[in-house]
Amino acid sequence: MNASAQTVTLTVTDSLPEPLTPVAGDVVRGRSVVANRSLSLCLLCHSGPLPEVQFQGDLAPSLAGAGARWTTAQLRLRLVDSRQINPQTIMPAYHALSGLTRVAAAWRDQPILSAQQIEDVIAYLSTLQ
Repeated sequence: MNASAQTVTLTVTDSLPEPLTPVAGDVVRGRSVVANRSLSLCLLCHSGPLPEVQFQGDLAPSLAGAGARWTTAQLRLRLVDSRQINPQTIMPAYHALSGLTRVAAAWRDQPILSAQQIEDVIAYLSTLQ
């Protein structure tokens, strides 16, 4: 198991209130993660207020206004494992390791995003009012 992977115990609600790290998320790093198509894949399905990124998705809600629609705790659960809200979602479980199917060998036993990256993305999305 990847040393940076963290086990997250979820209680099924619509949110995950406790931060995954003791270090607060960084808005600039979070924006960078969202904009980086090869790291997060966010803009494959979502569009957002990132004019420098071409060919943004339209399969999922726009990220514009995400901070007004969801609390940080709600955003955290959606990023960690959105299957807890909608078992049929096509959104990847960015920080879950169990219950996954058809995981490529390079990604087995490690989350897509680290705990700090999750907190950084939440910090960025929270600014999108």
